[in-house]
This record gives sequence, C-alpha cells and structure tokens, in this order.
Amino acid sequence: MTDSSAQTTVTDPTQEVERICRDLIRIDSSNYGDGSGPGERACAEYVMEQLTEVGLDPFYAESEDKRANVSVRVEGSDRERPALVVHGHLDVVPADGGDWSVDPFSAEVKDGCIWGRGAVDMKDMDAMILANLRHLARTGTKPPRDVVFTFFADEEAGGVKGSSWMVDHHPELFEGASEAISEVGGYSVTIPRKDTGDQVRAYLLQTAEKGIAWLRLTAHGRAGHGSVPNDDNAIVHLAQAIERINAHKWPRTYIASVRELLDGLSSVTGTGYTDEDASELLEHIGGARGFVLGTLQDTSSFTMLDSGYKHNVIPQTASATLDCRYLPGHEDELMDTIRALAGDRVEVSVHHRDTALEAPFGSDLVDRMADALQAEDPGSLLLPYCLSAGTDNKALSRLGITGYGFAPLRLPADLDFVGMFHGIDERIPVDSLEFGTRVLQRLLATC
Repeated sequence: MTDSSAQTTVTDPTQEVERICRDLIRIDSSNYGDGSGPGERACAEYVMEQLTEVGLDPFYAESEDKRANVSVRVEGSDRERPALVVHGHLDVVPADGGDWSVDPFSAEVKDGCIWGRGAVDMKDMDAMILANLRHLARTGTKPPRDVVFTFFADEEAGGVKGSSWMVDHHPELFEGASEAISEVGGYSVTIPRKDTGDQVRAYLLQTAEKGIAWLRLTAHGRAGHGSVPNDDNAIVHLAQAIERINAHKWPRTYIASVRELLDGLSSVTGTGYTDEDASELLEHIGGARGFVLGTLQDTSSFTMLDSGYKHNVIPQTASATLDCRYLPGHEDELMDTIRALAGDRVEVSVHHRDTALEAPFGSDLVDRMADALQAEDPGSLLLPYCLSAGTDNKALSRLGITGYGFAPLRLPADLDFVGMFHGIDERIPVDSLEFGTRVLQRLLATC
C-alpha cells in the first residue's frame, strides 16, 4: 500500500502528514449506525502498517466483525507521572457523492485543501497523531510522560463498539492515565481586538461537552379503519407531544466553560452581552457560533418519525426519535421535563445515553497547549468552550480520565470550518494540517 523505504527517510512529521491524511480519507470507513457499513478494519490495518513500519508493536482489537480499534503506549521519561491519552476515531459519517463537487473518498487536493469525508472529522487529527507518533518512534524520542495513542471505532454512533467497548474490555491499556486530548477543539476563529482594531486569532479549547440522550417517543392508541372517527389516534397523540416539546423554551444556563468563553470574547472585542442575549458577541466567531449557541441551554431536536403501514388503516402505535443534549448536571431535569411534556399517552424510552463533561481551564496541560500555540502563532489567544456534541472522552471519563478537545488548526478567517462537520465538500487546508502537526509535536515534547 505504501513505499516503506521512502517513509523511513522522513525526518519531520509535517513532511508526511498530508500523505497520511489523504491515505486515510481514501479508505471508506462510513458508519451508518446500523452495522451495515464497511467498518473500520481497513483503516485500522493501515494504522497498524504505519506503526509497525517504524518498529512499534500496537494492540489491535475488534469489538465485532470489522469494528476495529488500535492502541499503542509510548514510554515517557518519567514513568511515575500519570499518562496522557491522545486519541482519534477512524469512522466517518456517510457521504452522498452526488451532493459533492468532488468524490468524497478521493482525497483530492484543490485550492490548497484536502477534500473528502473525514477531512475535518477526524482523519485530519488522526494523520497529525500518526505523523507525530511515527516521528517519536523513528527518533527514539521519549515524551515527558507515558502517552497512550489510540484510534477508536464507532464514535459516530456513540462509541458503543469503540471507546466504550475498549474501556469495558481493555481498561489496562489506559492504566495510570489521568488526562486525554482529542477532537473538536483547538481550531482558530478570527476576532477583532477592541484596542487596536486588528484581527487576532483565538483558539477554542474544548473543556466541556454536553451529555447525550437519544430518546424514542412511542404513542399508543386504538387501531381502526381510516373511514371511522377515532378519538384515540396514536399519530395524533404523538403529534401533540411533538408540538409541546418543540414549543418548550429551555432556560439559559451558562456553565463555567461558556461563561469564560463569553467573558474572554467580550474582553477582547469590547462587545458586551447579557444572560438573555449574546447574539451580537457571538457574531464575532463566525461559523463556530452554531456550536456555541447549542451550549447556552439544554436542547431537544426531533430527527425521525415512524408510523402506519396502509393509507386506510389507523395504526395502533406511532413513534419519533428525539436527540437531546444536556449541560453538566442537567440530566435528571431534562429527562423529567421531556416525560412531563410527552404526557401520559406517550412512552419515553432511552436508545442511547452518555454523560456530560467539564474539565478545568486552569491546568498544567492547558498551559502546555497555550505555549505550543504561542510558539507557532505568537500573539494568539486560547479560550475555553463547550461542545454541543460529544466525543470519545465520555468513555474515558469512566476511568477517571479528564478529556480536552485539542486538534490544533490555524484556519483562514473566511473558512466555515464548523459547517463542514458532517457536511458537504468537507475539506482541510494543507497549511492548517501542517500547522497542527507542529503544535502537536511541541505539546508532546512538553506534556
């Protein structure tokens, strides 16, 4: 698959990160959430090849057929210190090639960017990790502490066959680890500085993420002929529940990560905000605004409907799926609210549920991240934020590991980076990829 002799001559991880990213994107690892996809095996085998080629002996495990995970520990100079986990996921969401301007699995380089499914979520970070891991192995460099590099399956469907399975079945791989870094943080937004009018890059470090409650609402009624009036119609019961839940206004609550972000943005830009209205302030962060808006309160979004089998038959049941995301400490309150709004004719069941996380912004690891960014982008800022979605840090938290989102990328001010997560024409600038590789290299040298 690759030219080993050429790879062994590489002395700088930025020299091969583009190749690795393109190789990974070309491997279709689409996760449809129902077990029908190709799985991560081909991607994991590629990762194994890249690691064994430089003399490493990684661990490989499949939770079930083709659902593959890879992990390797690099010993640090101080074995007494708690280890760091650096992780990524190998699966991607599906892509319909008919909607794209390029083949989503071609990894075409165009306009200075690598285009393809996974370019931002998250085969870019996987490539940055692999390039740096290979560099450590080639040079025999020891990081300050043990680092556990792991590539998980199934993140796009909640991690059941990936990070959650690994934590349950192979917790020994993460023994002694206290902190972790992974995706959806560390990318830049460009904001105006109030005192000079100049533009400054602020890197958003993910210090929190909302919890997940994927629910199914099932209404029960009396089946019958479509021509006969029926005051116990399951579809009507469900529709009324949907209307009540959709109309509910979740109260705003600013957790520490959100408050620190808003205060930091306000201090730099000079734009104020109130607890009721932060819209003007959030205009400064462009596409990242969507992620932040989702963290100002709990949320609930209907995503699927299912009922009936024939035009003239009133069905006995009707169901809908509801994607709820709750802030740290809000899980019980959210579930109680949904059940009350659903009413006594609609059953609420849990399809998938996972915890909310919040990590401290003040820590030695965060200081090392800031230092690595400053070395590559002097004058930049590091601000915390909460992710409205979730990552594999949720599973690791069950082992007492504190997780951050730090996939460092210096981005063009006009690039709608956040909009490309699960979107069409996903792409990553090659310059950003190389920048992130350098920052990660510096972090691994000082972590």
